[in-house]
Amino acid sequence: MSVTILLVDDHRMMREGLRLVLDQESEFKVAGEAANGRDAVVLAEQLKPDIVIMDIGMPDLNGIDATREIRRISPTSRIVALSTYSDKRYVLGMLEAGASGYVLKNAAAEELVHAIQQIVRGQKYLSPELTSTVVNVYLQRMLTATPPVGQILSSRERETLQLLAEGKTSKEIAAQLFISVKTVDMHRQNLMNKLGLRSVAELTKYAIREGLTRLEG
Repeated sequence: MSVTILLVDDHRMMREGLRLVLDQESEFKVAGEAANGRDAVVLAEQLKPDIVIMDIGMPDLNGIDATREIRRISPTSRIVALSTYSDKRYVLGMLEAGASGYVLKNAAAEELVHAIQQIVRGQKYLSPELTSTVVNVYLQRMLTATPPVGQILSSRERETLQLLAEGKTSKEIAAQLFISVKTVDMHRQNLMNKLGLRSVAELTKYAIREGLTRLEG
């Protein structure tokens, strides 16, 4: 029986390269592709893939929040983060959102194949370079009891925060999320209150620091 896979990356050449690698494995079948997190959520609900290979730094809806939403609507789907980012914010953000694995893009293709095979068997996978990072952060959190951003903000607040950080106006955010401008403004005020911040500029810095969005690259 084939392992169905959904590829999610905002770079077409990366998706094409991944497809070439995965098509060489007889047990894998690429069922679909998405260029952003929002489309990934729609396709995951339709396809119910066994595996979602998820980029993190994408516009509109980042890979962390897309992972959280896919785990909600398609709980049998397992997420494998595939990213250039080795920073602890991104690694921990994906794991806390429900990802089963995290592979660095500079790793060999064989590592991604091995990660998928391991996750299909019900195990977890981390690129070896990331293991000490994850252990150290969890130990630090146990000592300080600092909650991750995913526990501080609601999913709608995280979406609003990302779009604000990407320069969207309240009207644009309202149209994209199918809510009123008044509701967007309420979310923005709630974000400032919860995070102790006073401006959109400070919210933007926070979003970048916590891995909810990126500058470019």
